[in-house]
Amino acid sequence: MELLTIGAFARVSRLSPKALRLYDELALLRPARVDPGTGYRYYAVGQLGRARLVAWLRRLGMPLAEIRAVCALEPGEAAREIGAYWARVEAETAMRRDLAAFLVDQLTGTLDTSGREPMMMLELKHSARTDRGLVRPANQDTLYAGRRLLAVADGFGPAGLAASGAAVAALRYLDEAETLPLDGELGELGVLGALEDAVRAAGAAVADLAGGTKEDGTTLTALLWTGSRLALAHIGDSRAYLLRGGELYRITQDHRVSPQELLLSKALGGGVDPVPDLRLQEPLEGDRYLLCSDGLTEAVPDARIRELLVAGSGPRELVAAALAAGAPDNVTCVVADMAVATG
Repeated sequence: MELLTIGAFARVSRLSPKALRLYDELALLRPARVDPGTGYRYYAVGQLGRARLVAWLRRLGMPLAEIRAVCALEPGEAAREIGAYWARVEAETAMRRDLAAFLVDQLTGTLDTSGREPMMMLELKHSARTDRGLVRPANQDTLYAGRRLLAVADGFGPAGLAASGAAVAALRYLDEAETLPLDGELGELGVLGALEDAVRAAGAAVADLAGGTKEDGTTLTALLWTGSRLALAHIGDSRAYLLRGGELYRITQDHRVSPQELLLSKALGGGVDPVPDLRLQEPLEGDRYLLCSDGLTEAVPDARIRELLVAGSGPRELVAAALAAGAPDNVTCVVADMAVATG
């Protein structure tokens, strides 16, 4: 096997040595050999294809967590995921372009409102359902669906229900508080910071229950509606999906040791400070969002989930599909629709 030094491999792959060291640490692109004495990295010529794919995806702006997931897929599935990612980018860019044009017109005094439709105000309409499933002796999932906060938590261990309940309870103030730093002076940092702080508080609450062990814990996936945007926080292997224009996009990545294993690489509990994935979503009228525990996704394939959501089905039908497939785990679903506000 022909090996290249990290410097030579960096030149031919168009990745810097610093980037290669980072990708090694993230298990995204491991070297073929590491010298046991010097720690120097060597790469195989056969790794150039993966390296170039990583470089191209970074040029697209794809986050590293998503790149890692794409690189683990077969070529056909990887192509679909890249197409789905770019469709999300284009939709979000179009929304920001229109908003930028509106603001430029408004600030320069050239805004002509005669004959122009007013900017649409959207609202979140949702429904939710949870079920024990057909195998588990108890339901350890917890859901919350309020006026601006949606959350799904999937507890595990003897105190799993208490853990998922504590995690969701720690986020409820986001729904109940009169004022929050959502769309004010802090902008994106405000809403994401508020959500991250809430998840860290949830982690502390779960860690207290777990007593510092990894036996008890929970996943947590939450959406916070600011009135103009959706902020997402995610840790574990519950999921969030977006149905837009008839296409279904998964907007979270499972925090698993590997795609095939159910062992979690990140969750709330065990005394570990949680570091959730955070992102902002620019909603469009007609968008449908699904939050669910893995009791749905392990029993029902994405293609079937898409069919049900396209048909207008909600949590009741999704849970029924999981039950029809054997439902070996608890099943929890929250479906939210972005609709024009009625008043």
